[in-house]
Amino acid sequence: MIEGILKIRPRDQQLYNKDNTVMEDDKPLQDYGISMVTAKAQAPAQLGLAIRTETGEFEPLEIAPYSSPPDLPDVMKNQEAANGQEQVA
Repeated sequence: MIEGILKIRPRDQQLYNKDNTVMEDDKPLQDYGISMVTAKAQAPAQLGLAIRTETGEFEPLEIAPYSSPPDLPDVMKNQEAANGQEQVA
């Protein structure tokens, strides 16, 4: 997916999880705790991306916040609370 947007081959990309640990190519995002349940518009998951430079090394990882999710409407807050109660029970 990133290749289609940035036009950079996957082998020239390095993904990092929220702990700044390099993510392995052969593992799904779920192995790193990223799923539809944990990554939502109102609470996005953090990923880092480093690109291989012309020297063959990956650039240093720099996490820059590009956007913040908007406040959740009250209707959705009630829905989130109800979902949390179902999971706890």
